[in-house]
Amino acid sequence: MLFKRWTEQFSDDLAIDLGTANTLVFVRGEGIVLNEPSVVAIHEADQSIIAVGREAKAMLGRTPGNIRVVRPLRDGVIADFDITERMLGYFISQTHRWQRMILRPRVVVGVPSGITQVERRAVRDAAMHAGARAVYLVEEPVAAAMGAGLPIEEPGGNLIVDIGGGTTEVAVISLAGVIYCKSVRIAGDQMDEAIRQHIRKHYNLLIGERRAEEIKINLGSAYPGEGERRTIEVKGRDLVGGFPKSVVLTEDEIREALRDSVMTIVETVRTCLEQTPPELAADIVDTGIVITGGGGLLRGLDRLIGAETQLPVTVAKDPMSCVALGVGRVLDELELLKKVAMRA
Repeated sequence: MLFKRWTEQFSDDLAIDLGTANTLVFVRGEGIVLNEPSVVAIHEADQSIIAVGREAKAMLGRTPGNIRVVRPLRDGVIADFDITERMLGYFISQTHRWQRMILRPRVVVGVPSGITQVERRAVRDAAMHAGARAVYLVEEPVAAAMGAGLPIEEPGGNLIVDIGGGTTEVAVISLAGVIYCKSVRIAGDQMDEAIRQHIRKHYNLLIGERRAEEIKINLGSAYPGEGERRTIEVKGRDLVGGFPKSVVLTEDEIREALRDSVMTIVETVRTCLEQTPPELAADIVDTGIVITGGGGLLRGLDRLIGAETQLPVTVAKDPMSCVALGVGRVLDELELLKKVAMRA
């Protein structure tokens, strides 16, 4: 028992939001210390890692044939186990102080609620091989609700909409458990692809992933706003002539390009509400809906969901950090960890 207390005192336990688009690392006693894109650049000849995170993301679409840029997570789960393990190892080494490496950290990881047993094992194995001494998994909607400050341990209904890079999860939570959850693989990545397809179809212009994401951030919206309509100049390759060219896009056409993805999220919220027990539904009328995840930053999304459901909708204070803050919270609350950790 004394040894256990000693190891807990001198080990930097970590909480990780292992996201499709970004990975965030929370260190006990310090908060979020790392927020990097889940991207790795690899040298094809010897499979050595050239860059990880922002530096690797800057290489997307710009590498020679001997360098491959990989996003090892797709749709919220591990698509490339080896690269995910190496990426996690790099992030853990960046945040786990060298003088304490003799005591490997406990790691709590936020994962989508709908992942399979095989996918759970893959996340556990990747974290263990990356340097963890023990790994606990927490469902992302629960972690996001905790990070947003919702009273999930109380006997009341809380509806969370967590929009990440690969998946959107809508869940009703009460007494630290998920009452009902629906997950769809429509989120930030699919919105980026919808913008790329719109520009390709209407302008015969080919743009990259990074540029599509920039357009979504700067011009994307889900609900008509007030004031002057924004525009943006977009440069890419003409599919007809093959030469570089530029076009000007408007806020209205990007909103139309995102319409199918956004309405899928709205329908997912509606389905979740229809499956909610009456007592909890009555609670949600008062508490409303809380949006977390990077997708929650899409302009007007809260207004659209509010208009469609006739419920109060709020976006969390720091939506991108909610899952990391939530899994970080359980590092110091062992009883809460026992309640929310996924069973093996």
